[in-house]
Amino acid sequence: MEFLELVNTRYSVRHYKSDSVPEKDLMSCLEAARLAPSASNSQPWEFIVIKTPKLRKRIAESTFSSLVSFNKFALQAPLIVVVLMKKGHMLAQIGTSLQGTPYSLIDIGIATEHFCLQAAERGLGTCILGWFDEKKVRKLLEVPRSKKIALLITVGYPADSPKPKKRKEMKAMVKVL
Repeated sequence: MEFLELVNTRYSVRHYKSDSVPEKDLMSCLEAARLAPSASNSQPWEFIVIKTPKLRKRIAESTFSSLVSFNKFALQAPLIVVVLMKKGHMLAQIGTSLQGTPYSLIDIGIATEHFCLQAAERGLGTCILGWFDEKKVRKLLEVPRSKKIALLITVGYPADSPKPKKRKEMKAMVKVL
């Protein structure tokens, strides 16, 4: 698949089939994330793969409430991947302080998108979730305070088809000098 075709194929899936995700496909996605570039090669990420139905349900329930229900679809996903952020190397931390740019967050985003693009290439769907009860997830997974739970990724086979993407015109976002 050509890269732009892959990028166009990948979308945020909110309806999943119940089919399980093959281990080789999951490992391929994790390998793509592992190979992502990072500031000063700090690789400030760890991934926790949630397969166990009971735990997966409890993690999914942390993504919505009676007031905020837009992530309720997470209950359908056969897998949830928890993305942890560790402190970057000293050089990356110094750069963050001097430049005011949170390089570790950028790095987590790159690794997460590598995971999602590889999933799309394998015919899997994903959705990156930033809205969840971090305290609840931290307690369920016994994540130490030295690590931040940055994102959750739902993973599975899409039960729907992508809609055409609505994006700004190129001229509205690019300036060539």
